[in-house]
Amino acid sequence: MRLAFLTHEPYFPPSGGGSAEAVYLVAEFVRRGHEVHLFCPAFADADRIAADHGIIIHPFTAWPMGRYTALRNLKYLAYPAALAWHAERTLRRWRRARGEAFAFDAILSQHTISAVAAGLLGRRWRVPVVFNFLDYLTGFMETWPAVFTRTGFVPWLNRFERTLPRRFQADGVMTVSAPLAERFRATGYPADRLRVIQYGYDARRFRPEACEPAEGAQPGGPVVVMHGSFDTHHLGPIARDCLLQLHASRPEVRFRFLGRETPALTRLVREIRAAAPDLRLECPGFIPYEAMAEALRGATVGLVPYEESEGVHCAFVAKAVEYLGCGIPCASTPLENLSSYFADEPAIRFSGWDGRSLAGIVADFLDLPADRRRALGRAAATRVAARLDWSVVAANAVDFVEATTARRKAVAKPPDGFEVVGRT
Repeated sequence: MRLAFLTHEPYFPPSGGGSAEAVYLVAEFVRRGHEVHLFCPAFADADRIAADHGIIIHPFTAWPMGRYTALRNLKYLAYPAALAWHAERTLRRWRRARGEAFAFDAILSQHTISAVAAGLLGRRWRVPVVFNFLDYLTGFMETWPAVFTRTGFVPWLNRFERTLPRRFQADGVMTVSAPLAERFRATGYPADRLRVIQYGYDARRFRPEACEPAEGAQPGGPVVVMHGSFDTHHLGPIARDCLLQLHASRPEVRFRFLGRETPALTRLVREIRAAAPDLRLECPGFIPYEAMAEALRGATVGLVPYEESEGVHCAFVAKAVEYLGCGIPCASTPLENLSSYFADEPAIRFSGWDGRSLAGIVADFLDLPADRRRALGRAAATRVAARLDWSVVAANAVDFVEATTARRKAVAKPPDGFEVVGRT
């Protein structure tokens, strides 16, 4: 299969979150002998990475793209049409060089933004299209500032995103969670074309041995850690109140926030410093994905203090999986998918939607004897490695893309309500 793989994030190096998945999916496609053409924003050393990974990269160079780029949201709005045009021009150029018969067998999109581009291309190229939704992007906007949410624009964006599979008549849809799949199904999208693949982690990197305190390390008090992109929905009143509550009852606790300094993190630090100047708060900055396990070394409890929204309910939070992979117990607000998937996992516990109850969960973990807490974490690491290592998640995803592409070629008549848009 010759696959056009579309994403709005630079492919390499993975920065954590959803961007980490692309590398492992691509590796599985290549391992199975498929030809992968990657359409993504330009990034450094792309030619070497393409050679090392056995793929063809067609970098998007019209403007910089990335999680922290200037005017990010405006660029996200313009990117789908620009990416589709970039891919169309690339196909024409390759046909002039390779012959008019050159074509792609399928299109796979990563995330909502590139799904729009894939939908546009699928109509034009008349090939199978599979969307991979790693989150419910516009669902996170519910926790944005009121000046934006009160415009009425957010519900419209929510509906637009949920109806993308139906709107573009996607041949298949992969989701990061069962709740997100259910929201697509509720729009009328066929249930048999949905595949829940969850979200994975690299069990070779995130493992207890890599994250336990180094031998001979000096104890400095328990460490509560959080890592990630620190967007608005990550750090709000719940996170602030949780830290202040824990500090009031356990002043020896250190708090470590691993990630780029964003406006949300800056605001949290400012509020914490004003309320509790002596609270021990560490913010070392951005940590590359391959170095994150080492940065988590010595952590006692992992924190997921998300504010409530449709976006977080449909998410499968990468940091929670990585904490457990490292053998670090996790305290989280009661996200729908996370609390359902880990309902029987004793190493992750869920609070209410408030900082006080979340602080209570953290305190309960801190009260455990160190050897018992370590045994709890190591048992969880074994379980998540068996179910959520990237090798398992990627194999599930590629199986679905292969089956979807084969079905499209074999079936002459689509299900009710879908037009025939098959490749000719």
